[in-house]
Amino acid sequence: MTLLVDTHVLLGAAGEPHRLSRKARRLLDDPDTQLWFSAVSLWEVAIKHGLGRRDFRAEPRRLRRGLLDSGWRELSISSDHAMATLDLPAIHEDPFDRMLLAQAEVEGLTLVTSDDVVARYPGNVRQV
Repeated sequence: MTLLVDTHVLLGAAGEPHRLSRKARRLLDDPDTQLWFSAVSLWEVAIKHGLGRRDFRAEPRRLRRGLLDSGWRELSISSDHAMATLDLPAIHEDPFDRMLLAQAEVEGLTLVTSDDVVARYPGNVRQV
C-alpha cells in the first residue's frame, strides 16, 4: 500500500508514536507500506513552529532529515496539485489539508488522516 500521511499523523509518527491510534501504528509499521510525506506538511510545520504553536514543536529541518533517513519519500508540490484543489468539494477550508487531498488524488495515493472533517472527502482517504 502507498500512503500519503497528513501533517498531524506525520508528527505523531516522527516524534510521538505512542499518541497514534493502534490502527495508525499498525498501518505505518507494515513493511509492505510505502510512506510518503508532502512538502506542504513541512511548510505547515515551519509556519506553525515559527508561530510557537505547542502542537508543532518539531524542528522542520530535523523532521525532514529524520523522515528521509527512515526511508520515507518526499512529495513536492506541483501546479497539477494546485489545479486539483479546484475540483475538491467545499467540505474543509484548511489550505494545507486541501492540498494534501489534491496531491493524493493526482498521485493515486491514499491519504491517511486522523481528522474527522478530512475523512469525509470522497476518494482515497483513510481515517486512523
